[in-house]
Amino acid sequence: MSMCLLWLGLLHISLSALWQAADIHAAVTIDHVTLTVLPANNVESGTDVILRCEASVSQSLSQTLTYFFRLLQNDQVIYTKNISTSVMEHSLSSARVSNSGHYQCSVHIYDKHKMSNSLSLSVTGLQTPMLKVKSDIVSEGEDITATCSAPEETGNMIFYFFENDLEVKRVTSNSNSVKTILTTQKRTEIYLQCAYMVMMHPNAGFSNKSNKVKVIVRDLDVITPQISISPKGNVVEGDMVQITCKVNYPSDLELYLTKNNTVLHESHTTFRKSLVVRAEDSGEYVCKAEKGSVQKMAVSPLHVAELFSKPILRMSPDEVFEGERFTLTCSSNVISSVKIGKADIKYVLLKDGQRISAVAKYEDTASPATNGKYYCMATAKKVYKTSSLHDVKAKVPVSAPVVYAVDEVIVGKTFRISCEAENGTLPITYTLLKTRIPVAHRRVVEAADRAIFNITSISFPEDINTFTCQAYNGGSSFSKTSEPLRAPVIVPVSRPVLEPKELTVTEGSDLPLICRVHQGTYPITFTWYHNRVMLLSSIQKLRSLEGRHVIKDIDRDQRGDYYCEASNYASEPKKSYPARIGVSLAQWKKAVIGVFCILLLVAIVIVLTVFFKNMSHQRRQKQEAELSVKPSRPKSGDPMRISLTLDIEDNTTLNGTPCVMGRNVWSENVSGSDSDDHTDEESELVQPQEVDPSREVPEMKSIEPEYSVQHTEIQVSTPGVSEQADGAALEYAQLNNSEQEPA
Repeated sequence: MSMCLLWLGLLHISLSALWQAADIHAAVTIDHVTLTVLPANNVESGTDVILRCEASVSQSLSQTLTYFFRLLQNDQVIYTKNISTSVMEHSLSSARVSNSGHYQCSVHIYDKHKMSNSLSLSVTGLQTPMLKVKSDIVSEGEDITATCSAPEETGNMIFYFFENDLEVKRVTSNSNSVKTILTTQKRTEIYLQCAYMVMMHPNAGFSNKSNKVKVIVRDLDVITPQISISPKGNVVEGDMVQITCKVNYPSDLELYLTKNNTVLHESHTTFRKSLVVRAEDSGEYVCKAEKGSVQKMAVSPLHVAELFSKPILRMSPDEVFEGERFTLTCSSNVISSVKIGKADIKYVLLKDGQRISAVAKYEDTASPATNGKYYCMATAKKVYKTSSLHDVKAKVPVSAPVVYAVDEVIVGKTFRISCEAENGTLPITYTLLKTRIPVAHRRVVEAADRAIFNITSISFPEDINTFTCQAYNGGSSFSKTSEPLRAPVIVPVSRPVLEPKELTVTEGSDLPLICRVHQGTYPITFTWYHNRVMLLSSIQKLRSLEGRHVIKDIDRDQRGDYYCEASNYASEPKKSYPARIGVSLAQWKKAVIGVFCILLLVAIVIVLTVFFKNMSHQRRQKQEAELSVKPSRPKSGDPMRISLTLDIEDNTTLNGTPCVMGRNVWSENVSGSDSDDHTDEESELVQPQEVDPSREVPEMKSIEPEYSVQHTEIQVSTPGVSEQADGAALEYAQLNNSEQEPA
């Protein structure tokens, strides 16, 4: 238990110490870091340079710190150091060009970090290199091993090697020395030198050239060969010729006999080659000796005269068709008549490498079996010569061509015609004829080509049958003619006519619309339009020149302009002229309107009749009232007596028109004197009064010729009734205003 407590105490002390240390670390700050180059920023090569890095630090407590320094050259770390002092120095002993660059210093203290300023160091001057060779005496073609070094320099370098001041090689090395192999040319003596350049510092330029090394190169003329040809002159084809290649060198040598870059023989010592020569063996023969990279040669010409010329194979005729006879002839001319005669030359004819005849002339009938590659061989005194290949291929006579239309044929439009023969060797010339007159030619050379003729147009369908085609490929059977062109011809539709052109139909009836065209290839598509709007379900595709569309139960909204459109595969739709269709009301609608008008008229008449009855009744009551209030009697001395009788009758005509009739009767009694003694100017209406029979009634004088009876009759049947009624009322008022004296 005590041990556990002891360990817990120690752990507590340790954690407390760490906590305090953390608090102390947080109080450290780096003020600045300074980098210095000594003795200067620009120095000569070989100078000792010191790079001094100093850190300035501020801290809350005085304690020893650990400084972690890093030195960088061109952003690459080249040196690191952990020290307890604030100054770090790094020495560059005998500085070189490779030490040139930009330097910086960084300091780390705990979790603090700071970088110094950047300084540039420039080191000028390169060390002069040193050149060494493995041997300064070599034979011609022998390699030279050379080493170039600059011991005091560092870094990656490019070394240059010079032979008599001319650069001959360039080698890259990651060290300050390099070894290489140099190949010598044919010279008595050469001088070698080297130089270098630091790759990372090209601005430093090239170093000075190294010391000169003299190398002596011994000539190898001892391996030069000798060549001889026997016999030396007047060599004719078929002669035996011996070629000797000789060299005076014991071993380690390669010897070749070549002609036109072709090796004829190979050996390591002197040799002799024998061959029967031909004319094509003429030329220069080379004997070549090689030792390492050194070559020595000797050349000797050889001219071989022809014994006879190269044979020539000819065919007659030049072109042959199947079934025709042809002849192959092989011939050659004698050149060296001293050695051979024409009869000494023997011929052999071969086809595809197989011998078919031993004579110079061969005949056969052309067929597919005779096709092949022919050549002939001429032989004399063991000299063989072969002719060039002659390809014999019997041509196939052209067959009767087939002519057909490539495109749809539409009257009035362009189209194309193709002419093609199934059999026949190319090239084939095709001629298009119209009514047996040539109009165009096409020459087909390749199998993929076709003879296509462009036709402007035709005017009538039957014109299509006037076209034929001829094919010719040079055969003895002459040309072959095709059958007349057979192709469907599409005639565009003419302008359609719509019937009826103008019509008024009764609402609710059916309207048949007939669209006719004068011509056009079937099928023809008919479409009907109403006021430029296509009628639904009106499209008809028929094999007829006439189309019919019926509009069922037509109504007033369907009146207007109708037209139809016709089209076929010619894709040239035509429209008819418009037809105007009117739609009248149905009979039952007319009857309903008539009945409605009559009822309306009757209603008006009844209203007016009632109105005038009421008016008449009111006036009659007014008149009766006036007559009863003011009775009128004639004065004894009055020369005039007026009697008024007013009858109003109500009459109704058969047609229901009310009629008002009024009758006025005037009675006047005029005395012989024109003077009128009465003073009352008003006219009065008097009703009949009962007369006492005992009273004396004055005698009435007939005045019938002197008065007039007026009948006024008013009939109202139209809106003008009110005017006529007003006229009758006016007349009645005039009668009422007339003044009458009582009798």
